[in-house]
Amino acid sequence: MFDNIAPTYDRLNHILSINIDRLWRRRVVRLVRRMRPRRILDVATGTGDLAIAMARKIPDCRILGVDLSEQMLAIAHEKIKARGLDEHIVLSVGDAEHLDIADGSVDVATVAFGVRNFENLEQGLREMHRTINEGGHIVILEFSTPRSRLFGALYRWYSHKVLPFIGRLISRDGAAYDYLPSSVDEFPAPERFMEIMREAGFKNCKARSQSFGIAQIYTAER
Repeated sequence: MFDNIAPTYDRLNHILSINIDRLWRRRVVRLVRRMRPRRILDVATGTGDLAIAMARKIPDCRILGVDLSEQMLAIAHEKIKARGLDEHIVLSVGDAEHLDIADGSVDVATVAFGVRNFENLEQGLREMHRTINEGGHIVILEFSTPRSRLFGALYRWYSHKVLPFIGRLISRDGAAYDYLPSSVDEFPAPERFMEIMREAGFKNCKARSQSFGIAQIYTAER
């Protein structure tokens, strides 16, 4: 599915979020930069937007971007090359639930809009926990369901009616943009997700609500 929508993925992200996704990523980058990492693992890196943003603002770090979709990674590679960031970002095809990365080998692990796609959420979090060194951090940006009754109803109408229509129109893949709102609906609420993070071994878990609860930025320590 992600291979199929890779050519239009970036354009649709920006259109469907009215470019608010860029603001959320900038906030993630600021949080990560304060952690002063030298080695970052970006899981479900997709077309590389977050990895590129981190490489630009944290020039001393080295980033490994991992994703299952070869077509997404192909687009990420072209973007990285065009921006002259080849020495800062390395890409690899890989499964978030079975990472080919040594224990405690990274300072920070990040995921942007990918954790809800893990087949086994708990296993994916445990794998990231394993790769982070003692005292390191995880930062996750993910969609959420707004709690406000009025705004929540408006958001559900947009995500279940407008978003799939535009997605089908541009990407020609109706299934992918029906999947997106369904995956958000099924993702655990922030309190429950932080419980799952703690069960995976993380501590000091926090959630920062973004844009009336449309998204959350989760942070935790190993």
